Amino acid sequence: MNQEVQVNEEKLTDLFQNVFSQISGSVGLMMAYLGDQTDLYKKIESIGPCSVEELAKGSEMDERYLREWLSSNAAHGYISYDPETEKFFLSPEQAVVFSKEGDPQCIQGIIQGLVGQMATHDVALDVFRTGRGRPWSEHHSCCFCATDRFFRPMYASHLVGEWIPSITGLEEKLKVGGKVADIGCGFGTTSILMAEAYPNSHIYGYDFHAPSIEQAQERAKEKSLTNITFEVRDSQNIPESDFDVACIFDALHDMGDPVGVARGIKDLLKEDGSFMVVEPLAEDDLKDNLNLVSGRMYGMSTLVCVPTSRSQDVGLCLGAQAGPKRLTEVLNQAGFEKVRVSISTESNLVFEALK
Repeated sequence: MNQEVQVNEEKLTDLFQNVFSQISGSVGLMMAYLGDQTDLYKKIESIGPCSVEELAKGSEMDERYLREWLSSNAAHGYISYDPETEKFFLSPEQAVVFSKEGDPQCIQGIIQGLVGQMATHDVALDVFRTGRGRPWSEHHSCCFCATDRFFRPMYASHLVGEWIPSITGLEEKLKVGGKVADIGCGFGTTSILMAEAYPNSHIYGYDFHAPSIEQAQERAKEKSLTNITFEVRDSQNIPESDFDVACIFDALHDMGDPVGVARGIKDLLKEDGSFMVVEPLAEDDLKDNLNLVSGRMYGMSTLVCVPTSRSQDVGLCLGAQAGPKRLTEVLNQAGFEKVRVSISTESNLVFEALK
């Protein structure tokens, strides 16, 4: 017999308001994406307080559309509005979040990634419903550039100054002249940061996604870096060996067979070489990950990370919130006897794995 369930009106109201605010926020994020792709936030910042008409003239965009866009931004708190002068402007804080490319608190990379997922919602639904894999190449192009935009500021802030020094003896090796494998390098941000910081070392960047390697090669060329090599390779097909260090940044959990990948990397290292694995920050138990940051990471894992892993051999599907215990187990299974978290930041865990 079914019993009538009593709805707690206060809890219902709280839940409804929470979901409604997120729906409103999703519209705001679309407005932020439009402003990013048209450089409107940068334009407002450069012009200073401006009316709709002044912004239309300065940006050469449609005045009527701009009025709605500016009003939406102001209502969301993304842009400031002075009712006395009827002018719009960016506060210093709003400028950081919406227009300061490269700042760790600039949000546009995340927004671009979400828009890319929305653009292919039909594919995401099919993957979710059927349980099939979804290779990296099947994602919208926004996914690739957005991933780089999102991670690049964190790498620039932490890689050379904190993460590398946390790995036993690594900084000294790279200063003298070491050999580095950056596996799953994407657009080459981490490879380039290391090549610039350690000119005596040679960095080999590998990725199975050819368009990403093309971007990486172009960036290295623009910077006239001669101590860096980018190649289209999967982790099982790397021709070089005797590396002082191999690195995987926020990508081990995306791999179909992370144990096999790590085992192969162990064979590429010198006897005293190290394996540096950077993964998203997470605790081991779900109850400790029930927060907004982990909520976003679990969501992106549903859309990107787990389907990418499932599209490959083995398909272990670690997910983006695997946690230190599970990741340590993977590295131990690969034959790394000494594994520790060398450092953690507000967004990442850094593992040192030694033979």
